[in-house]
Amino acid sequence: MKDCLFCKICKKEIPSEIVYEDKFIVAFKDIDPKAKVHILFVPKKHIQTIDHLDLGDEKLIGALIFAAQKIARKKGISENGYRLVFNVKKYGGQIVDHIHLHLLGGQKLKGIV
Repeated sequence: MKDCLFCKICKKEIPSEIVYEDKFIVAFKDIDPKAKVHILFVPKKHIQTIDHLDLGDEKLIGALIFAAQKIARKKGISENGYRLVFNVKKYGGQIVDHIHLHLLGGQKLKGIV
């Protein structure tokens, strides 16, 4: 998508503090962190929301989760725990219309559910 902020970050048109990248995913520090560790995992393929997933996107979503697990271990937050969050659409708290997985940790997080 031409004007998508996350697509521009994936293409390195907008600078970001990238902490992980592979063929399908870019992960970078959130510019407005809600925890000591707050990293966004973004597929390079533009998909607007979880609600817009197609059959065949299962591997991509799984890859996001495994990349988050890898970085949680690398950042040393795996032992005490962390949170993974997908926000979906406006009422779900999604601000950028491009699927992204939040990794939050490095501190005790308040329960929300």
